[in-house]
Amino acid sequence: MSTNSSSSQVTGYAAAWSIVFVWSFWLIVSRVANQSGLTIYDLAAFRYGLASVVAVPLCLYYKPWRGLRLMQIAVLSFILGPVYILVVFSGFLFAPAAHGGIFMNGMLPLISIVFGVVLMRVLPGFKQVLGAGLILVSAIALAWDASVSSGETAWIGDLLFVIGALFFSTYVILSERWQLGAMQIIFCGTIVNAVLYLPVWALWLPSGIADAPMGPLLLQAVYQGFVPNLIGLLFIAHASRTIGNGNTSFILAAVPGGGAILGALILGESLSLISLAALVVLTIGLLISVRKRRPQPV
Repeated sequence: MSTNSSSSQVTGYAAAWSIVFVWSFWLIVSRVANQSGLTIYDLAAFRYGLASVVAVPLCLYYKPWRGLRLMQIAVLSFILGPVYILVVFSGFLFAPAAHGGIFMNGMLPLISIVFGVVLMRVLPGFKQVLGAGLILVSAIALAWDASVSSGETAWIGDLLFVIGALFFSTYVILSERWQLGAMQIIFCGTIVNAVLYLPVWALWLPSGIADAPMGPLLLQAVYQGFVPNLIGLLFIAHASRTIGNGNTSFILAAVPGGGAILGALILGESLSLISLAALVVLTIGLLISVRKRRPQPV
């Protein structure tokens, strides 16, 4: 029994750290999307429509709706739906892509602590509070440093990213509390939203697909369509079930650092001394915060 538990812990941590790379690279891909001519509505269509190509036959075989109540389907589909993803994509129209990692992922530990205390009456330990404080300080420093080259509307994008973090934190918590399976997540997060969103997009929303260059179009279609909405959500659900939503949220706070490093390597962006120092502080906060034991209930 202990061997199985230890194995689950290992795969849970592996899944959480894998998604750090997936999301860090997603920041880069989303940044390129702004220059491709595609609209945020096109990116959402890729996210739900293309993923459904894989999801439909799987769900028809496994019939995951049998294990879900109607309320659960409605709540999970809304949390992972067009409102959430369009809020996030809209953030990139106002603020630099680096702010997405800072304010969506950097805020996850703090939101996780607040949700834990308010909703589940779970008190954080001293190390969690200390780690969250260091992560918050590093996020503020990264945001301030990035704002030097940002426009006056960057705060709008930052606010939208925080709203996205609230949506996602709720998903992480529900994945643990409801013990959601892979097919249940795919069904609600992909198929239900594709049925609701794609007709609206095709009939009424603006699109730039016809004029987009083939290279950027394929990159966005493949990555936005399959990686975050299928691989990403499944990895996060597994991590939240095995190591808890608190540890998962703290690990995902490494995305700002990952995004900054990939931005430097792939896009040639330079990192200032302030950014490098903030990334070091963020890493220390993560190492302090992540632990196997969960806080005791009040």
